[in-house]
This record gives sequence, structure tokens and C-alpha cells, in this order.
Amino acid sequence: MATKTKDKKPAKLHVKTGDTVLVIAGDEKGKTGVIKSVNRTTERVIVEGLNLVTKHNKPSAKNPQGGITKIEAGIHVSNVKAVEAPKA
Repeated sequence: MATKTKDKKPAKLHVKTGDTVLVIAGDEKGKTGVIKSVNRTTERVIVEGLNLVTKHNKPSAKNPQGGITKIEAGIHVSNVKAVEAPKA
């Protein structure tokens, strides 16, 4: 039987929020960015400005127009590599 996501123990990852990373696999391969957030249970990171997906928003009281927005989706931690910060 496969393990469920909520049963997993949070993993220790090689990157953390605020690190600059290089994407080494996938559609965004070769691009760099700063990590906005890390999910240790699913082992995914959200990188600023990379892996953008389209989200369709229903009209609501807060947003009566509705519409389409672009948001960052998660990238698996195995597909990113930490980049050395430039020394001042």
C-alpha cells in the first residue's frame, strides 16, 4: 500500500526559504530564482517568478470581475540546485 502525504514525516531538505536556486530539470531548466516557500512534507519549493500556471478565478464579493491570474506552482526539490551567493 502506498503511503499517504499526511503520513509522511517532514524531510530534511538541502535548500531553505530565501536561497537562490538553479532549476536543473523541467520546463524552467536553466533559470534561477529565490525560494519563496518550502513544503517539507511534499518536498516541493515555490520559486519567485518560475513555473507559472494559469488560475481561473470565479467572481466573488471580493473580486466581482473574476478573471485569470498567473501564480507560481511548486517544483520538486530534486529539480533545484542551490547556487552560491555572490561574495561582496
